[in-house]
Amino acid sequence: VQLQASGGGLVQPGGSLKLSCAASGFTLNKYAIGWFRQAPGKEREGLSFIDWRDRSPEYADSVKGRFTISRDNAKNTAYLQMNSLQPEDTAIYFCAADQLIEWVQSGRGDYWGQGTQVTVSS
Repeated sequence: VQLQASGGGLVQPGGSLKLSCAASGFTLNKYAIGWFRQAPGKEREGLSFIDWRDRSPEYADSVKGRFTISRDNAKNTAYLQMNSLQPEDTAIYFCAADQLIEWVQSGRGDYWGQGTQVTVSS
């Protein structure tokens, strides 16, 4: 039972990346999902959350209008589309899942991906 985050990499400012969070051993469509990031020397930051019914996605002010959370139930995978990336978006990005969105939002989700590095630099 695990989450596998992928899709990170090096991108120039203004560029885009799409992160994936693939679930194995459980059915992701029954779980709320969240994306977080942690930059060196900074606290973990919650970026986006969505409940198991995909209602009312939430976004941190720092990414609102640039990032989009979604999922593909057929692939048992969640995504974070990131556009207009800037150097301050450089961090390790994590996905998390739990049956209760409140637990995901508070960082206490049952399942966590291992993290994928995103570096925004020219």
